[in-house]
Amino acid sequence: MTNLNTVVTWVDARERLPRSGTPVAAAITGRYPADGATESDTAVGEEFWLVRPMVFTTLHWSEDGAEHRDCFVDSDGVVRLPYGLPGDETVTHWAELPTLPGGLTHGVLGEDVPSALQNAWGARPRT
Repeated sequence: MTNLNTVVTWVDARERLPRSGTPVAAAITGRYPADGATESDTAVGEEFWLVRPMVFTTLHWSEDGAEHRDCFVDSDGVVRLPYGLPGDETVTHWAELPTLPGGLTHGVLGEDVPSALQNAWGARPRT
């Protein structure tokens, strides 16, 4: 059986940022607005701190054409800046995502997938 344990090392986003293009787990903080709250009601709503998968990039263009530098982008294209910079939701910490089970990479494509899965499950090759 493959050892599936991993260690996560959190990095303070105020101190250091990942390399551009790095997929990360991002700890995001902000305030979720309560029903009926307006954007000007910053004290309304509940504070949160949660982890989301994101990609860090040194340059990102939003769909509306806005330019963002040194930011974290999620799969929906939502941009979040490091903590301390302007934004409703900011990234306090980040950690590199673990590699795939039984491997040294974050992704496997094409005909290499079956053997990678077999290696992770500790299965014997089909005959």
